[in-house]
Amino acid sequence: MTAPAPPEFAALARRIPPLVRFGASSWNYPGWGGLVYHRAYEGKGTPARMLEEYARFPLFRTVGIDSSFYAPPSDEVLRSYAEHLPPGFPTVSKVWNQITVQTFSKAQDPARAGKVNPDFLNPEVFLEAVLEPYQRHFADHMGAFVFEFQAIGRGSGIGPSEFADRLDGFFSALPRDVRYAVEIRNDEFLTPMYFAVLREHEVAHVFNSWTRMPGIGDQLDLPGSLPAPFIVARALLRPGRTYDEAVDAFAPYDRIQDPNPELRHDLLRLIETAVKTRIPAYLLVNNRAEGSSPLTIAEIARMLPEAAA
Repeated sequence: MTAPAPPEFAALARRIPPLVRFGASSWNYPGWGGLVYHRAYEGKGTPARMLEEYARFPLFRTVGIDSSFYAPPSDEVLRSYAEHLPPGFPTVSKVWNQITVQTFSKAQDPARAGKVNPDFLNPEVFLEAVLEPYQRHFADHMGAFVFEFQAIGRGSGIGPSEFADRLDGFFSALPRDVRYAVEIRNDEFLTPMYFAVLREHEVAHVFNSWTRMPGIGDQLDLPGSLPAPFIVARALLRPGRTYDEAVDAFAPYDRIQDPNPELRHDLLRLIETAVKTRIPAYLLVNNRAEGSSPLTIAEIARMLPEAAA
């Protein structure tokens, strides 16, 4: 599939409603050269410098910070990102997994594999290690924090009710003037109690397209699935496909290789929902969804009506 010319990207961007902010899950992809990036990047500070050009791409109005899942960004990194983003450009930052891992796996920490994480849903750790540095150095770019909970084993002692209870206690200890969102990988956690807890704290449910989760549209159809005054979605993988399979199939992410009409339709429904309810939406599209995040967003924008002259 041939990439649109730059003027067409701008025209497609005008079709996207102002409340809707599309972006990519991350941005450091050399394969986007000639598509998003038109300069060569290398050496120290490359990710921050790439952000500056990323934010000028017409279809991108937000960006996911995924690296923060593995460690909180340092003060220096946050300052550097802020220096290269335009004023008010919001980000969607994944929260350090030290707060969201319930039991360590061998892949996460071989030395602690099988052990329960004492910092699981610890509000003090979040406030000190994550929120306070962002407020000091990155306040102008705080769109939403995503708490990603990878699949929690059935033998962990954390079932749907226990998970909802832990979320309730955790968010009760956090300031309410910050946007939070919860992404789960256990479909059995999608209960009325889960959505009630999120609604109590005005926390968004992350509509995620993932290997072992119902489709985004199926999640949207659940009662109470819009518990916050904003929407967050992460279009990650085609259900049934693993992350490693997608990486092998789609790198270097310079073209669409596996169009997914159902996913595109689901994201259109989220756009319609945002417009109808008049709430902002942060819609992140991963390269592993179809092969190229910017081109997937372009195809979705093409399905929207043309902007009025």
